[in-house]
Amino acid sequence: MHDQKKFKVISFYEFIYIDNIEQLKIKLYAFLKNNYTKGTVLLASEGINATLSCEDKYHFKVLEFINNTLKNKVNYKIHNYSEHAFLRLKVKIKKEIIKLNQKNISPEKRTGKYINPQEWDKLIKDKNIITIDTRNYYESEIGTFKGSLKVNSHNFTQFPGWVKKNEKYLKGKKIAMFCTGGIRCEKASSYLINNGYKEVFQLDGGVISYLKTTKNKKKSWIGECFVFDDRVSLSEKLLRGNHEQCFACRSAISKKEKNSSNYKEGIYCPKCKNQTSREKKMSFEERNRQMKIAKRKGIKHLGS
Repeated sequence: MHDQKKFKVISFYEFIYIDNIEQLKIKLYAFLKNNYTKGTVLLASEGINATLSCEDKYHFKVLEFINNTLKNKVNYKIHNYSEHAFLRLKVKIKKEIIKLNQKNISPEKRTGKYINPQEWDKLIKDKNIITIDTRNYYESEIGTFKGSLKVNSHNFTQFPGWVKKNEKYLKGKKIAMFCTGGIRCEKASSYLINNGYKEVFQLDGGVISYLKTTKNKKKSWIGECFVFDDRVSLSEKLLRGNHEQCFACRSAISKKEKNSSNYKEGIYCPKCKNQTSREKKMSFEERNRQMKIAKRKGIKHLGS
């Protein structure tokens, strides 16, 4: 009987100036590919943002390579998993490693005050604090901190507009914010400070670090944490959660939603059934058919 392979899921970001992006892209892709690593790496002149998965036996080699390449000791978040969390490897060059479309913000120079996970519960219970969930609606709807104010955006670029819309409520208040791993709060807090907000705090390492460090002993976190890989969601113990992903709209769906008459695997779910055209549904149906054929042949379809 063969030993079951063990895998690591590695996520990290760094706001550091990169001037040789094309060379770095080639170098990273070649190394990661040769070490059987999958996932997504985003590069920009402002830094790097990545989530990777690799076999357990390769992960120290991957970490050492990244540290040496960036000439920096990177702060990683690492989880155990039973398989690859991604189907393939992508290394992309972007204008921003997390898109906000705002000039004159510098997360590497100025952000909100970092609050470590052990101090977070006390902070958000303060009646003078407004806690903001900076994530997208499909993330916050499956889990968030008690009493948090949800931005409910479709994408992060909507955050500045949400702030302006709620300025009367937010201005002059103490703001605590959080996201999955911390990167969105780097830019969101920098944006607030640039726009006159004086007391801005952010959860260091995001929800993932909070759950890993505190085990959610105070039960401040309710639900599951959405992640952007094949795991879809994580429980408070950072194990694979109870949600799957609708292949049509990419929202996280519960078992109850899967049992709904408004769910058809690979084609629509209760959240998107009435949002897509007949042509789109036909396209999804064909993709679903191809995925089932691939599954019968024992191969993974890249559209899955």
